[in-house]
Amino acid sequence: MEKVINSYESLFIVDVTKGETVTDATVNKFLSLIEANAEVVDVAKWGKRRLAYAINDMPEGYYVVATFKAEPSFPSELERLFNIDETIMRSMVLRLEYDAAEKKAAKIAAAEAAEAAAAAAETETVAEETVAADAE
Repeated sequence: MEKVINSYESLFIVDVTKGETVTDATVNKFLSLIEANAEVVDVAKWGKRRLAYAINDMPEGYYVVATFKAEPSFPSELERLFNIDETIMRSMVLRLEYDAAEKKAAKIAAAEAAEAAAAAAETETVAEETVAADAE
């Protein structure tokens, strides 16, 4: 039987009141846990941000979003570990309806195509300017 691999996205907010070293250690701990148990597609460290409302009388938190592909048993374990760790203020793990790796590859391909089109348009403009200068 084939293994089921789903795409997931995890957002977690780390308490910044304990210091920068504790924040970095917590972020690295959870990212290494995800890397060890899943195929990481993308990691976005949003950094220190103001919260919409205070959580435990704390107005700020360090946001991290990780997109990964894993077996269905891993996200529940990850949520359990988020709940145990006292430096995690809030966390959420969502199963994505699409394949995250394919979407990222399509996004990169679209960006490269747009870049190539812009370069071609620039080359065409330079060629037109050269022809116009030669005609004078």
